[in-house]
Amino acid sequence: MSLLFQPIQFGTLKLKNKIVIAPMCQYSANEQGEVSYWHEQQWANYALSGAGLCIVEATAVQAQGRISYADIGLWNDLQRAQLKAILQKVKTISPMPFGVQLAHAGRKASTDKPWLGKGQIAQDHALGWQTVSASEIAFNQGDILPHALTIDEIQQVIADFATAAKRAVDAGFDLIEIHAAHGYLLHQFMSPLSNLRTDEYGGGFENRIRLSLEVFSAIKAVVPEDYPIGVRISASDWMDEEGGWNIESSVGISKALEQLGAVYIHASSGGLHAQQKIKLGANYQVPFANQIKKHVNIPVIAVGLITEPQQAEDILHNHQADAIGLARAILYDPRWPWHAAAALGEKVEIAPQYLRCQPHAFKELFTQFQ
Repeated sequence: MSLLFQPIQFGTLKLKNKIVIAPMCQYSANEQGEVSYWHEQQWANYALSGAGLCIVEATAVQAQGRISYADIGLWNDLQRAQLKAILQKVKTISPMPFGVQLAHAGRKASTDKPWLGKGQIAQDHALGWQTVSASEIAFNQGDILPHALTIDEIQQVIADFATAAKRAVDAGFDLIEIHAAHGYLLHQFMSPLSNLRTDEYGGGFENRIRLSLEVFSAIKAVVPEDYPIGVRISASDWMDEEGGWNIESSVGISKALEQLGAVYIHASSGGLHAQQKIKLGANYQVPFANQIKKHVNIPVIAVGLITEPQQAEDILHNHQADAIGLARAILYDPRWPWHAAAALGEKVEIAPQYLRCQPHAFKELFTQFQ
């Protein structure tokens, strides 16, 4: 019996299998942070994939928190209404739960679309703005220095995360993931390489994780009781020699988040420093998930160059993680869960309109949505 196709519980939310579509920015919103037809067709595609859960792309809680001018947001009610309309359509074709990743890009904001160059756009440009961070330290040499957030501004960020969370619930999302990874604002406060503050949000470990914990608590306070909230972290800056954020720190914040009520930890890595030394390869981030899993009782999602069904199955079989996050693999093969079910001899639910497209030998592997 395949572990990948067994149910898993994220708090009160039960998934039919352990395949999670991880957030992937599409850079396809308009300049007001509003969704487009691209998102509608993309989410419908995810919904028909057979995965257990889809978490949609990083969604900014402030306009200046977008990675680029083409990112979606949840800082106003029009954005909420448009997201709600898409979700209502998508849920007519599939019972798959959808989550949203709430985010603030911090100093890595105000960029162009990746396929147009990735460079930071100057704040006096029509499509750019002043970036913010824990300290006045730029990500790339040549970037404009970010503004170091004041205490009042930090409190506003926390409040805006909470307000965006309320909108996410109203829009119909089944889960919220807090983005504290990949060198974005919460990660910038966590890492000693980007946080040189001397107030209560800087210095020692407890102070550097304070913002992430306060954001979690603020969201927890405004969503319905037992509403599931997970957190994505970068388990390492890949800058150990320079004293960056590391797995020991990640274990520490994971334990703290579990105490506050987090329903899972999504273990990615990197993105904080331009000189990071990532050792890429199959399963390269799985050891981080494995280490965190040893210290918490909530599920841990592994992600990163997991592309083959047996590879994902082995991670679960070896107790290295509790669920598998897929991003690029799903973009490349939107029916990855179908093919995984066939490879592992398991069943996956698909829309009845697709039942007749399956090869005769595999028909017993597929059932229609219940």
